[in-house]
Amino acid sequence: MEAITTSRVVPVQLPCRKLSSLFANSSCIELRRYPCRGLVSIMNHPKLLRPVTASVQPQELSALGHESNVVPSKEIIDLWRSVEAVCFDVDSTVCVDEGIDELAEFCGAGKAVAEWTARAMGGSVPFEEALAARLSLFKPSLSKVEEYLEKRPPRLSPGIEELVKKLRANNIDVYLISGGFRQMINPVASILGIPRENIFANNLLFGNSGEFLGFDENEPTSRSGGKAKAVQQIRKSRLYKTMAMIGDGATDLEARKPGGADLFICYAGVQLREAVAAKADWLIFKFESLINSLD
Repeated sequence: MEAITTSRVVPVQLPCRKLSSLFANSSCIELRRYPCRGLVSIMNHPKLLRPVTASVQPQELSALGHESNVVPSKEIIDLWRSVEAVCFDVDSTVCVDEGIDELAEFCGAGKAVAEWTARAMGGSVPFEEALAARLSLFKPSLSKVEEYLEKRPPRLSPGIEELVKKLRANNIDVYLISGGFRQMINPVASILGIPRENIFANNLLFGNSGEFLGFDENEPTSRSGGKAKAVQQIRKSRLYKTMAMIGDGATDLEARKPGGADLFICYAGVQLREAVAAKADWLIFKFESLINSLD
């Protein structure tokens, strides 16, 4: 894994209210039993949820030192227009929240977990170490996860639905690659019309009584370098000539390597991670920049 220095996280103020309304047309969560040791994992969520588009206040460009990649070169624009597949990070990119932070806050351990998340996204600790440490702080039970999914609808970043629709209209395949959990990403994929087989994410494991047991360590995204491996796996299996990765963190930047993504676009509309933004091919604050460039 390429060493990445710790970055300063500059949060963007979200003027929207916390939402606690129940999902529309929600049904019972389907459970699938693993054949080994009686583990139970939530794999599917209600078929369709009412999306919530959050209001985001982007950073002022005058406060940044990355003007050189805010305005992309002709070569970068041409590369973006030639992509055959786009891989999106989910937390703080497709959605305005960090899913594990929100779940932890719901379970009463928000502050401690958020501190670990900042370290993990800045690249200062191995991802698998940060993931295990965060989950150990609150050990979410099956019932608590069910309650969270029932009461907290996904908050989508402004413009993401339009961008995904535009990409699909242009016959560009879309993937979600996340260090978060399938339990919270499946509903997002349903809203955006992204097939489940195009999701690469982690999976919470529970015992027969609903007790928290851990996470599936066989998922590539459960460890450092996992997103890069997922992108490489996608490219190799689908024979894409050109791919892009869009995200906000160090693990997203890692995906731009030989055999992986050709283009890394840093989305800083929610979080500006300076060390990551400085190395991006293109730094954006609104998805409209990408939508307009496809016309």
